[in-house]
Amino acid sequence: MDLTVVAYAIYLLVGLGLTIWVAHTLSRNGRVFLADVLNGDEKLAGAVNHLLVVGFYLVNLGFVALYLQDDSAVTNAREVFETLSRKLGVVLLVLGVIHLGNVYALNKFRRRGMADRGQLPPVPPQGWPVAPHGYPVPHGPWAPPTGR
Repeated sequence: MDLTVVAYAIYLLVGLGLTIWVAHTLSRNGRVFLADVLNGDEKLAGAVNHLLVVGFYLVNLGFVALYLQDDSAVTNAREVFETLSRKLGVVLLVLGVIHLGNVYALNKFRRRGMADRGQLPPVPPQGWPVAPHGYPVPHGPWAPPTGR
């Protein structure tokens, strides 16, 4: 059997396994983060999580398939390992970049949502605070009414 075919088979199996494992891990652990990003809407968080996993599979499996071809011939066991390490290293880097891109984008949405939620005070203003004994009372047109 040609060692190039053996390298291809191992690459496909490991690449597919890594993709499934990373997608499952991100899906399971990202659900809480997505719920926070989406203001606690669990149903929407589940739907967005599923869509992100499907997109992750499509992009990564497409990349694994496109990166399968190698023009160099594999003639011994050392070249099998070198080819696999190069190909799987690139796949892992792509997985990491996709993951970091998703986390960055979701964190931007989360920060925007937190800023929007923080615009209103938790309790409406009840009037001007009273100055404690010994401190000067504000003067001028911006000062609170004194009741005189």
